[in-house]
Amino acid sequence: MALSLNYPTPQGLYDPANEHDACGVAMVATLKKIATHEIVAKALDALRNLEHRGASGAEPDSGDGAGILIRVPDAFYQDVTDFSLPAAGSYATGIAFIAPGADVKDAIATIATEEGLNVLGWRALPINSQSLGKTALSVMPHFEQLFISGKNGETGIALDRLAFGSVNEPSIH
Repeated sequence: MALSLNYPTPQGLYDPANEHDACGVAMVATLKKIATHEIVAKALDALRNLEHRGASGAEPDSGDGAGILIRVPDAFYQDVTDFSLPAAGSYATGIAFIAPGADVKDAIATIATEEGLNVLGWRALPINSQSLGKTALSVMPHFEQLFISGKNGETGIALDRLAFGSVNEPSIH
């Protein structure tokens, strides 16, 4: 929870316990629901202009892992995966940071099944580590992308709730 010095007291649906501080956040959005390169270019420009983007170390040649969040690029994923993906909006994806030598995929599949999800497949991500410093290289995990879907073909918020865990509805006081 963020420090509560500047927040009002709990009332109605508002609870200051749900406040979280964010470091180095910029927002770029469109109301037209049309993905364009211009939006991505503006987001990358905003990212470059943030003076402080989260944790920084003593190694000047390694970044802090900052990035941009975009809509799932379905056409791209359909092209680069070697397994079948359902229609756009019918699957979720995320990046796994896996310790070298760790065998976690079976455990993740078990958890997915328990949560009502199917693991569709994994994709090894292309990386370019040439610009990383010694410290970053010494602790760099293996990066893989996980694709999941709901066992009953869930989409939209129903799939989000499965993928991100149970979401408690706020109670009205």
